Amino acid sequence: MSTKEDKPAEIKSSWKDSIYNPRTGEFIGRTASSWALIFVFYLVFYGFLAGFFTLTMWVMLQTLSDDVPKYRDRVPSPGVVIRPRNLDISFNRTNPLEYAGYVKHLETLLQQYNDTIQEKNELCMVNEYTDQDEVKEKKVCQFKRSLLRQCSGLADTTFGYAEGKPCILVKMNRIIGLKPRGEPYVNCTAKRDTPLQVSYYPPEGKIDKMYFPYYGKQLHPNYVQPLVGVKLHLAKEDYNTEITVECKVEGSNLKKQRRQRQVPGRRPRSDQGV
Repeated sequence: MSTKEDKPAEIKSSWKDSIYNPRTGEFIGRTASSWALIFVFYLVFYGFLAGFFTLTMWVMLQTLSDDVPKYRDRVPSPGVVIRPRNLDISFNRTNPLEYAGYVKHLETLLQQYNDTIQEKNELCMVNEYTDQDEVKEKKVCQFKRSLLRQCSGLADTTFGYAEGKPCILVKMNRIIGLKPRGEPYVNCTAKRDTPLQVSYYPPEGKIDKMYFPYYGKQLHPNYVQPLVGVKLHLAKEDYNTEITVECKVEGSNLKKQRRQRQVPGRRPRSDQGV
């Protein structure tokens, strides 16, 4: 009878001992010294991993610059950006509301090119690179809005849209350290059998070398890209048709200069103009 009464007590005692055994001093099967050795081992092990990771990160950061990206091979040569941003430009010159968005976009872009702002920048040597490798504070060469003349939005606040001869603005993407050889210029053509008369501002669509090289956002925070204004002299027979205009930079060593932006679809909806 005593054996039957003791069995439940033995089972209960055995379950408690698996957590803490007062006879051996073990906690979850290990003594205090065993737990201390395990704690010290993992403390040293993970401390070593953290130190090794910190060291490798520190070594890697020594190879990087806060001013210039280390790897720039994804964009070795610039593409061409055309503004207004809209790919398909369609409007009626007799309705200002239809081209007001394009005019506003160009006006906003040109605010930083206002003559009063650009006069604070440097007068650089024409047709010469503005090398500033040894200069901590990089200067910015002037590009006044007035250089765009009929595409400046100064004399004609509608940028030619009211007369049916709209302007577009072309610029190259910024590439750190780029020094184009030769005399780069913008060339825009209509992709059709008959040519489209185009005017360029500055003349011949030239991009002066004084605006190169570019040193990056950190070193060259106030840098402004040179622009080329392109005025499209649409004739009456061009109305109510779609014209694709293609612009690219030529006359230089830009291997991927045909990575271009197109301005398709000038679709006026009236005989009276665009």
